[in-house]
Amino acid sequence: MFVANLLIALREGLEAALVVGIIAAYLVKANHRDALSKLWIGVALAALLPLAVGAVLTWGPKTLTYQAQEILGGILSLIAVAMVTWMIAWMGRNSRELKSGLEDSLAQSLAKDASGWGVVWIAILAVGREGVETALFIWTTVKSSVETSTLTTTAGVLSGLILAFVLGYALYRGAIRFNLRKFFTVTGYFLVIVAAGIVSYGVGDLQEAGVLPGIMSHAWDYSAHLPGVNSPIRWLYEVGNAMFQVNLNPTVLQVVAWWVYIIPVTYMLYRISHTSSPRPAPAAAAAAA
Repeated sequence: MFVANLLIALREGLEAALVVGIIAAYLVKANHRDALSKLWIGVALAALLPLAVGAVLTWGPKTLTYQAQEILGGILSLIAVAMVTWMIAWMGRNSRELKSGLEDSLAQSLAKDASGWGVVWIAILAVGREGVETALFIWTTVKSSVETSTLTTTAGVLSGLILAFVLGYALYRGAIRFNLRKFFTVTGYFLVIVAAGIVSYGVGDLQEAGVLPGIMSHAWDYSAHLPGVNSPIRWLYEVGNAMFQVNLNPTVLQVVAWWVYIIPVTYMLYRISHTSSPRPAPAAAAAAA
């Protein structure tokens, strides 16, 4: 669970850090340093969004019946997967236009309101979206895992966010350079595998609630062969369950859902990562013409 949450928080946190860095760099370049304070206000407010979402998801369902909790858990698992899948595809297609898109929004906002308060809303929307996605996705991974240690989960999330902040600041200052496209592609494949497990788990929740059929139709059952808690194989199983929802006794529908998700989404990510090529610079394009 530690590694899975660290990588999720690192990827989402680095996206948010890049957004904040782009906004800060533009404000400095456009001689709007006075708006930097508004930027940090927006970032602080955006940071409250995932905390609120996490609190609602953690304590809200406790008042519901078991069936309602299973239905809510299954639906939220599928929503989390949909959000993360959309984010992976969007970053793959629009990562190169991220900077120009943010700068256009900032230019329009500052043109309408020179005080810079529009920057607050841009920061809330851009950074808050990443935070909400992270909170929902981590909640689903924790809920579906046999390992539910609060300390391990918190340590993984905090480590990922701290590392994302350090890398984002270093990139902003120009202290380091690395291939962001490759980073987001590799972590994208990792998230696809994690998301496939959550799809399977969400389907299982809906089956337990009676919303979907086939709760007693198992594809296989190796639970009787699971070693004791002191066996290294047991440890490997718990790691696989925490990161990828490895299931020793899945239903047929869960297995089908896993494959139905992972095959097209993996192919989509492959196509995006191999067909997207840097656009030629205007001068180079004119020379080629």
